[in-house]
This record gives sequence, structure tokens and C-alpha cells, in this order.
Amino acid sequence: MADAGVTGAGSADAGGVAANDGRGVSIRVATRDDIPALEALIARSAAALGRTFYAPDALAMAIRDIFGVDSQLVDDGSYLVAEIDGRLAGCGGWSRFATLFGSDRYADRSPALLVPGRDAARVRAMFTAPDYVRRGVGSAIMHASERAARAAGFDALALMATLSGVAFYRGHGFIAAAGVTVDAGGIAVPFVPMHKTLHDPAGA
Repeated sequence: MADAGVTGAGSADAGGVAANDGRGVSIRVATRDDIPALEALIARSAAALGRTFYAPDALAMAIRDIFGVDSQLVDDGSYLVAEIDGRLAGCGGWSRFATLFGSDRYADRSPALLVPGRDAARVRAMFTAPDYVRRGVGSAIMHASERAARAAGFDALALMATLSGVAFYRGHGFIAAAGVTVDAGGIAVPFVPMHKTLHDPAGA
């Protein structure tokens, strides 16, 4: 999942956390205390940025049943918070677990661990607050997540993109597969699976 239309570059250490990306976007690891604010940010972001891509009923059901925080990533230290001037600007991260998408409320989940070098790490729950689009928020989170996944031994990434996020992910080198629909409260919500090979910067 992702917001649409965010650009910019981030910097991160091997743990996937950047103090500042040079554009005023600070990245830190999310904590359990952040979850209520992150849930509210995700709902606002999806409603504002998804309304031109989804029918109102489909968007409402996706926000209710699919979008949100996966606390497994928070506990793992792989879910990140982006801040600008101390204000919550976005969230997202990567995952070593098999679940491809969905919050704690989404039923189709798996705790199985992915195998570096064989499986693709996941990119999960990337959303930008509507007031901070086109400020480099999504890109800062993406760069931090890619570095952390690479440091953990993964050489590929996979995600399930919202329709509003496809252009953003394409801009970061992801390739789209055929679109799919996911049931949310009896309504078919369209998404696009995407993937990317991670190249070693030293060998590029």
C-alpha cells in the first residue's frame, strides 16, 4: 500500500533508520505508543489520496478491514515513522514475515518467516499524511526500508500496491504484475502486486 505522488531521497544506516534525509524528513522506528496516531494517519491518507482511484464504498471497506498498522512489524522494529519538524508525516516499512499486506484486522495473515536469498522481503503499509505529500516522505521511508532489507540478506522486495500508489512504486523501480481484487466486507477492492530486485550499490 502507498500514498501517491511522493518523491525525494532518503539516507539510512544498515538498520534502516535515518536521522534526517537532507530534506527535513526524519525517520525513526515506530513503537507501540505510536499505533493510535499511525492508525489515524493511515485512515486520513487513504481517504484523501485514494478517493480518485476507488469507489467510495470500496475505499471505506478497505480502510475498515485492510489498511492499518501490523503490530508484528512494530514489535520487529521494521516499521518506521517519518516526521517533519517534529510532526507525524508518514509511516511504512519492510517485513521479514510472509504476510504481504493488511493490518492486524485483516484475516489473511501468516507469521512464517521469509528466507533471505530465496524469498522477497515485503514492503508494508506505506502512507503519507495528506499535508506532507510531495515532500520526500515516501521516498525516505522506501530508501530506509530497502537498505534494512538488503542488510538482512534479502535481494528482492514484493508488495501489494493501492491503485494510488502504483506510480510511486514504479518510480522506485518496482514492476507491476496483473491486478487482483481483495474482498473487504463483501466488496471487491482492486490492488496491484509489484516486485523489485535489490542491487548491491557497491556492484552497481
